[in-house]
Amino acid sequence: MERSSIFTSSFKRIYIILAMIGLFIILSGCQATTEPINAETTGVFNHYVVYPFSYLIKSIAILFNGNYGLSLVLVTLLVRIALMPLMLKQYKNQLTMREKMNVIQPEMKELQEKFKDKKDSENQKQFQKEMMELYTKHQFNPIASIGCLPMLIQFPILIGFYYAIMRTPEIAEHSFLWFHLGETDFILPFLAALVYFIQFKASQMGMETQQSKQFAVIGYIGPVLMGVFSFTVPAALPLYWTVGGLFLIAQTLLSKAIYKSKPIQSTHEVVSEK
Repeated sequence: MERSSIFTSSFKRIYIILAMIGLFIILSGCQATTEPINAETTGVFNHYVVYPFSYLIKSIAILFNGNYGLSLVLVTLLVRIALMPLMLKQYKNQLTMREKMNVIQPEMKELQEKFKDKKDSENQKQFQKEMMELYTKHQFNPIASIGCLPMLIQFPILIGFYYAIMRTPEIAEHSFLWFHLGETDFILPFLAALVYFIQFKASQMGMETQQSKQFAVIGYIGPVLMGVFSFTVPAALPLYWTVGGLFLIAQTLLSKAIYKSKPIQSTHEVVSEK
């Protein structure tokens, strides 16, 4: 495998691992307490994140005559809309990374060819030095471009909303559409898994075949885990995941429409044409 492939693949694996950890945290709920939350509940995270979500869910439900299902749908959409700028920024960073990688690829291949048969430590150090100079020349920072920060910022918000659903007992006392919010439903888990699988497929649109294969693991495992877990929790949670997943599909398509990849010539190619 070429050095560049090893280098870029390592960051893709980091991204996949982080995504899987995030999914596991959200699905498992970290095994935290599920006792009812209120204004007197202690803890900074409870007071400033979980309780405000619980209060918002109950307040909106009151506006709609106690319809907690509709309240969950609306709050889920509000949360996703609030997070949308971060998600769009994350997608833009990833696109920028891919475009810059395409730009420096010819020069990178020249470096690889130059040091192809030089395996000693001195030449390896020189190779790394010239590689870093190439990145600096093109202002290419793969770590910063991966977009982990927006994803990490989302976790406390999404986890807080998760706990708010689990710790608001009024939700479990109501029904919505064909199911009871406090009981397990046998249709919603399939819907949640299907929606997130479609969202994964939408995110793969326009992606190179090799890159698509590297992300396939999270694309298939994630929806399956979500579907299985949904059979063990009240229907309010898969409702939340299904609505959130539908929003993510629309957001993914929007981001691809806004940030279209543009073919860019590298400095090396421009010089060659002159």
